[in-house]
Amino acid sequence: MRQPIKRIPVLIAVGAILLIGLMRWLQVGFFESLERMTYDMRARKAFLSAPTVATNLGFVFIDDASIAFVRTNQSLGWHAYLYWPRHVYGRIVEELAAQGARAVALDVIFDGLRPFDNPVRMANNNEMESDEFFAIQMRRAGNVILAVPPDLTPPLWFRTNAFALGDITTHTDYPEGVLRRAQAFRFTTNWHFAFRQVAADPELGLDLDRARVEPGQVVLPRRDGEDIKVPLDREGNFDLADFGGDNLPPGVARKAKPFTQDRLWHMGIVLAARELQLDLAKAEVDLKQGRITLRGAGGVERVIPVDSEGYFYINWCLPPNHPALTEEALQGLLWQDHQRLIGQTNELKNRWKGKLVVVGSAATGNDLTDRGATPLKPDTLLPSQHWNVANSIITGRFIRRAPLAVELALIALLGVAAAFATWGSRVLVASGVVVLLAAAYVVLGFVVFVQTRYWLPLVLPVAAALLTHGGLVTWRVVFEQAERRRVKSIFSRIVSPKIVNELLAAETLSLGGARREITVFFADVRGFTQLTDTSQERVAEFVRSHNLIGEAAEACFDEQAKETLSTVNLYLGLVADTLIKQDGTLDKFIGDCVMAFWGAPTPNPKHALACVRAAIETQRAVYQLNQQRAAENRKHERENAACIAAGQPPKAMLPILLLGSGINTGMATVGLMGSAAEMQNYTVFGREVNLASRLESASGRGRIFIGQATYEHLRRDEPALAATCVELPPRDLKGFRMAVKAYEVPWRPPGAPPLDVEFSLVAVADTTSVTRFTQRPGG
Repeated sequence: MRQPIKRIPVLIAVGAILLIGLMRWLQVGFFESLERMTYDMRARKAFLSAPTVATNLGFVFIDDASIAFVRTNQSLGWHAYLYWPRHVYGRIVEELAAQGARAVALDVIFDGLRPFDNPVRMANNNEMESDEFFAIQMRRAGNVILAVPPDLTPPLWFRTNAFALGDITTHTDYPEGVLRRAQAFRFTTNWHFAFRQVAADPELGLDLDRARVEPGQVVLPRRDGEDIKVPLDREGNFDLADFGGDNLPPGVARKAKPFTQDRLWHMGIVLAARELQLDLAKAEVDLKQGRITLRGAGGVERVIPVDSEGYFYINWCLPPNHPALTEEALQGLLWQDHQRLIGQTNELKNRWKGKLVVVGSAATGNDLTDRGATPLKPDTLLPSQHWNVANSIITGRFIRRAPLAVELALIALLGVAAAFATWGSRVLVASGVVVLLAAAYVVLGFVVFVQTRYWLPLVLPVAAALLTHGGLVTWRVVFEQAERRRVKSIFSRIVSPKIVNELLAAETLSLGGARREITVFFADVRGFTQLTDTSQERVAEFVRSHNLIGEAAEACFDEQAKETLSTVNLYLGLVADTLIKQDGTLDKFIGDCVMAFWGAPTPNPKHALACVRAAIETQRAVYQLNQQRAAENRKHERENAACIAAGQPPKAMLPILLLGSGINTGMATVGLMGSAAEMQNYTVFGREVNLASRLESASGRGRIFIGQATYEHLRRDEPALAATCVELPPRDLKGFRMAVKAYEVPWRPPGAPPLDVEFSLVAVADTTSVTRFTQRPGG
């Protein structure tokens, strides 16, 4: 019975841990979503802890007031409606360059040239196309980063005059729609200039975005007419002669790749690279190891932790309106640019020297709104991702999520801890411990994140602890209920209710076999054999004298057996009830003998004293019973005289029986004995048990004999009772080589007469005569 009890909880705990580990391995969406929510809470907590941030970041915002200013203000000498001409951005770039901005990231989409925009009037009254003005200002500034969305590319004219391109793709997590991550880079197709020149010819109507590479050729689809096919050699190169390049300049190779796959870095990374002089072209990308290494001048190095697809978590530290973030509305820069152009420089401010500037929308119109949910707030300006990414790289503080191996180890650790806590304590205590364990781990996860930005998983490790605890508690409830029923079925009739309750409340209970120090008690009903023989002889004589045969004779014998059994059960029942009331464990009935013991299944440090006191109470209970039966016999004697005189049969005398008791203390084997499928008996056996049985055999009638070990326990636990004991001469007992030393425990009430005076043991010999005999103590 013990092995399954140990094995099943282990299997439950292991199964719970493996199940949670499998959910992490499969990245079950529900739990991943919950884990990301805990990340949001930690991100907000980390933001409130005043993290270290860069102080050279800024935001030029285009809000509703900016739009109204550009549309209605006449003091600038020009105005524009919602879809601004490109010279507006050119003027912003011009002013920021004049103020010494380190870099300008335009989070604005430029989807093509606009020759129809109003031209820009220059100082010499000449006019310049708006797109050209914008391109010239970018070239002069030399620090402009153009935004590249996922579905289009800025015009070539702008790309060639910008300092760099930056990816502005937004990657929100499904289904929450929260922007937590950014992709370090994505690949873009950079076509050879020959292809770009051909695509720029409006008469051909080519679309490079629809071009496709087939075996041995590049197919350029046309809007009208047949597709153009450019042959490729074995190495995948095309020949410039196919594009009319027969007379190539010196140093220009005739054959080249039609395009290259270039990395388009996140705009925030490009901003930080500008500040730290990181060489993005020489970045070391190792997605298997989960890192991107960027190096720059002066030994500067930054390692971005990424997943297998190049995503990293944004360290949200700088929301809009943060004190460390320089902010200004677009119209302020336009006004300063105008004042600078007209020579009014006295009141100009210089807020942007050395700053990394993001220019983006904060407006609320449908075409201009650029807002969404982030870990900090459900409604945040999304251009803030760029300066937060830049801040993370500049300060070197990144979000590092625990790898899969660490997560699985934490799941196993908390599951095992919960298993130990659950199986080793009471259910309520274990539940409290597991809850405290889970709470402590959650607090640890928050503290570690706030201090180091290391993301320990919370949901699945806590789920492993709770699931393991719940499974084991369920098992314990089911098992313990079955065990309670089993304990009740075994002990409810052999021990007192007090002991049963102690057994049911015990944390551990060894019933399968254990070595314990116990005190064993044997009590035998004296005179029972003589009573049986006399009764049978009397019935046999009655059957012969009345010539009874068949069923009539059997009925007489059955009635005699019933009366005899009733008598012995009366005595044995009285003994058993007394022993159980004294918290003894009733072992068995051996004919007319009762066996009990103390010290198991529940411990009792004074088991010897308890057993001796129970023996005294047992003898006194039998003594009181015999007094009642003797009084009844005296009454029968008086009545029988009249019956005999009237020629009637006399009333039968009640048999009076005595007890012989033996007690011994020592080590014994205790446990259940018998068939596991059928009846089992909780019993003890061993040398000390045999000695108690031999002492009972030697005790005679109405006496209590105890062994030396029991006597020593009495001297320790109850010296007054031990002082009343009478030492007996050593005697040889069957099965023991050495003479055994024993003591007799007096039990009779003070002033009570001896047994041979007080009780006459009677048995009816026949229906007409009564035989008397006297039994002396010890006879």
